[in-house]
Parts: sequence; structure tokens; C-alpha cells
Amino acid sequence: MMNKSEKLLKLISSFVENGILSSKDVKNEILTTLKFKKDEIIEKLELVSREEHEALKKIITKQEKEIQQIKKRLKR
Repeated sequence: MMNKSEKLLKLISSFVENGILSSKDVKNEILTTLKFKKDEIIEKLELVSREEHEALKKIITKQEKEIQQIKKRLKR
């Protein structure tokens, strides 16, 4: 029994063999689909830009230094 992906591959290969689709068409369609999937995954992960990351990193570093200074003052 064929699974769904095998059926799809068989259908695509028959289209290519019959000249309905070219391998370039198939390649373009796969690349487009992968790009959309990548964008969906990135959106779901709620990733930040490098600039945002670096800005937050600087803020955290500054806050860590301030916390250490406060701890030193409280120990005196």
C-alpha cells in the first residue's frame, strides 16, 4: 500500500514524464513551499532580530553590574 508521499511523488513524476510539468517547475514549487514553511516556523518561534538581541544583552549586562554593586553595598 502506498502512503501519501509516495502517491504524490508518483503523480509528480508522471506529470514530468508527460511534459505537463518541467523539473524546473517542480523545483520552483518546492522552494516556494519550503520558504513559506520556514517563515511559518520562524513566526511561531517569535524570534527576535540580532539588533533586538544585542540591545537586550546590553541592558541585562548593565543590570547585572548594578545588582552586584547593590549587593556589595548591602554587605557593608
